Amino acid sequence: MRRRSAFPTLPRPVGPRDPYAFGMTTASDPAYPAHWEADVVLRDGGTARIRPITTEDAERLVSFYELVSDESKYYRFFAPYPRLSAKDVHRFTHHDYVDRVGLAATVGGEFIATVRYDRINAQGRPASAPADEAEVAFLVQDAHQGRGVASTLLEHIAAVARERGIRRFAAEVLPANNKMIKVFTDAGYQQKRSFEDGSVHLTLDLEPTIESLAVQRAREHRAEARSVRRLLAPGSVAVIGAGRAPGGVGRAVLRNLLDAGFTGRVHAVNKALGPGPHEIEGVPAHTGLGAIGEPVDLAILAVPAERVPEAVADCGEHGVQGLLVLSAQYAESGAPGRERQRALVRQARSYGMRLIGPNAFGIINTAQGVRLNASLAPEAPPAGRIGLFTQSGAIGIALLSGLYRRGAGLSTFISSGNRADLSGNDFLQYWYEDPDTDVVLLYLESIGNPRKFTRLARRTAAAKPVVVVKGARHSGATPPGHAVPVTRVPDATVSALLRQAGVILVDTVTELVDAGLLLAGQPLPAGPRVAILGNSESLGLLTYDACLTEGLRPLKPLDLTTGATPADFRAALVAALADDACDAVVVTAIPWVGEHGAMETGDGQVLADALREAAATAPAKPVAVVHVEIGGLAEALSAAARTALRPPTPITPPRPTAQPAPPTAPQHSPADPSPRREARRIPAYPAAERAVRALAEAVRYARWRREAAEPGKAGEYDDIDETGAAALIERLLGPDPDPRGLTLSAPKAEELLARYGIAVHPTLPAPDPERAVEAARRLGYPVALKTTAPHLRHRPDLGGVRLDLADEHQLARAYAELSAALGKPEELMPVVQAMVPRGVDTVVRASIDSAIGAVLSFGLAGAASELLGDTAHRLIPATDRDAHELLRSIRTAPLLFGWRGSAPVDTPALEELLLRVSRLVDDHPEVVAVGLEPVIVAQHGLSVLGANVRLAPAPPRTDLGPRHLPSY
Repeated sequence: MRRRSAFPTLPRPVGPRDPYAFGMTTASDPAYPAHWEADVVLRDGGTARIRPITTEDAERLVSFYELVSDESKYYRFFAPYPRLSAKDVHRFTHHDYVDRVGLAATVGGEFIATVRYDRINAQGRPASAPADEAEVAFLVQDAHQGRGVASTLLEHIAAVARERGIRRFAAEVLPANNKMIKVFTDAGYQQKRSFEDGSVHLTLDLEPTIESLAVQRAREHRAEARSVRRLLAPGSVAVIGAGRAPGGVGRAVLRNLLDAGFTGRVHAVNKALGPGPHEIEGVPAHTGLGAIGEPVDLAILAVPAERVPEAVADCGEHGVQGLLVLSAQYAESGAPGRERQRALVRQARSYGMRLIGPNAFGIINTAQGVRLNASLAPEAPPAGRIGLFTQSGAIGIALLSGLYRRGAGLSTFISSGNRADLSGNDFLQYWYEDPDTDVVLLYLESIGNPRKFTRLARRTAAAKPVVVVKGARHSGATPPGHAVPVTRVPDATVSALLRQAGVILVDTVTELVDAGLLLAGQPLPAGPRVAILGNSESLGLLTYDACLTEGLRPLKPLDLTTGATPADFRAALVAALADDACDAVVVTAIPWVGEHGAMETGDGQVLADALREAAATAPAKPVAVVHVEIGGLAEALSAAARTALRPPTPITPPRPTAQPAPPTAPQHSPADPSPRREARRIPAYPAAERAVRALAEAVRYARWRREAAEPGKAGEYDDIDETGAAALIERLLGPDPDPRGLTLSAPKAEELLARYGIAVHPTLPAPDPERAVEAARRLGYPVALKTTAPHLRHRPDLGGVRLDLADEHQLARAYAELSAALGKPEELMPVVQAMVPRGVDTVVRASIDSAIGAVLSFGLAGAASELLGDTAHRLIPATDRDAHELLRSIRTAPLLFGWRGSAPVDTPALEELLLRVSRLVDDHPEVVAVGLEPVIVAQHGLSVLGANVRLAPAPPRTDLGPRHLPSY
């Protein structure tokens, strides 16, 4: 019996999709599926482009096949197959992009791998065979095997197949082809395996699973982290554009590389050099990369923008792994520069390179085995435990200077400029598992992929603190160099969702440094109880007040008096740290009078030694110092001895049990008594408010860490009719839904909500007084009379609502008063509604944003809450913990819990409502907006008095699709 080949050869299809009949297709053809094109990061950190194969690819296919070994050809065709015939080439380059699809992975425009599926249908299989199955096969050039090319192609061809109605892949693989079997078995899809006719028969269910998504994200993490590592730890660097004369950007970077003691090889490249050997700054200088004679890992481009394409081509042709582009005049300079930036990214990726920049300030890696200062910073910071990312060069300079002045060391520094390719997301992937980084600080002016950033930030924050300050929050404009998707979500909502993910959000770069110093040098607090001690009663009271302002629980300040000596400070700190009633200590200090009168030179060092001594011998609790004009104290405290301590203990952060474990990361734990690799540095602050604010952020983060270890549960309710809701949504949208969406009528909205156990209090129209009375009789007195005209909604000041109408007389009078005051009934659109128990008026909403996903929102109803912007937000799907926190996150939350002696309302019922709305939106992506207003929460139960629901065709879930880089 003939074996089926791994590259199936099916009879010519017939019908309207016959590629032989139509000669399909080229990339310029309208039928060409351009949305299948994608740039991807491979396992080793390099990039490739995935795109559909077209009729123009015949020569590329032949050249590619010639570079494949005979063994690989045998594995694919189950027989010796030294070359492709003209018929083979025709068949493999002509597709209808429905029943037959071929994708290629390319580097430098040339094929490195191909994948192809053919639908199994009546033309190739018995008529009883399912039409939603296809046969799939891969071919990867031997030089590129092991880079994860086949795994990435499987993700993309599976997504294409699902789009074309294919639900299963079938593949025939020789038993000896272990690599390809592993590609299929490791994908995470549901699969079946059997042994037939001497080959392994595999069937994969292409529906995404928790396991397949986890596998995909774990691979994404490894690939993107590796792509960053290749740039931050290169073995060789070439500075392209280093001038022969002193001065200029290229010459400055070259000088900084050498001054930092870079451990790799350094080369200078200047096209204008003449014949003969040359040197610049004492290193070999060449006219091009080809003259260097050895591989270059990182190329630093410091040439004018018009010369960058030529330099990038030279880098790509000589195998450079990554680019740092310092050159300016790109998207920050307007439309022409924006197009240059797009072309730069496309060109770099086409050669398999990733880039930082353009318009970048540079990168720094202080690791002893690297010592890379590829930046315009003249002095590299000392080695430390902080990873710093900034999109702005100017802010980067300020942060480097501030950290340096206060003695903080960095593990790595990146100033990405326009961040056209590598962004904060990529560096979060790297820092998550970097053993040299304990704290991540980011200055962001835009978030290109908020949904992914939130996911990565949550994972990283479970292992180490992530502190973010976001610039351009209120300007309403994106920095001109940054390409980001349009989002309708306000900045306040994004901030709330980032806090939900464990991100420490601060308002200024000063607070960024303040928080980073405390988190990098001190253990996390176990709670909010703060001991205050010092030699100034006034400074202690200021600290006490600041603690109350930040929501901490300060103990009574201990006044050591102005005569306190360093020994007194040491004894008091030891006692405070040993006190079980204390979770953290703030030491306040002012100059004291020594034996000879004024404070003596060197007393700052003596006090610093005493405080460090006390902190080193006492139980591990965070200590911060507030000082006033004590010369040398801050510097002495930051210069803690760098005695090597035990290395970090890798642990696995919390994750869903079904998810394969990604690489482990060092855990920054409140219970960890010793910081890693160096003695504890005690941060010093010139003002009590700054120290306490940093401590408060550490307290909140530590609480999040403890709670994140126990993820909440999603709402599960027996009365939810998910199938019935899906059928109703499909019927409402119709066979040809309007892409702009559909707002449901009140009855239809209520019908849909009822499928999820959400009852809306009945409302009856009252277009005239007679029908108002009839409606009231049906509902039962007392009733409410309300206007529903759009121009009167949310305007209680106009008196459009009349409550507690006990009989027909009161209802008729109220109807007449409304008509006289606000307009004719047809303009007011009045309704009658039965009265419900009094309580607190609230609002529950859910909406879907293209950039950040589905968001659940909660707040109290009324003008006061709207004016204050007092609304809390959580990502959907929400858990019971999210619902619990939503109610308590708003400033007006005390009104729900018995403020000033009022009766508490039924918050469990409100939390259940939030979870039901979350389930509705999560189960049915066609539900793009839900608004429940008002929701009156009484002592027992709640009443939903108004509801609106909007449907639209389900938006694409980019977070569930195959891995790809943002398109440019």
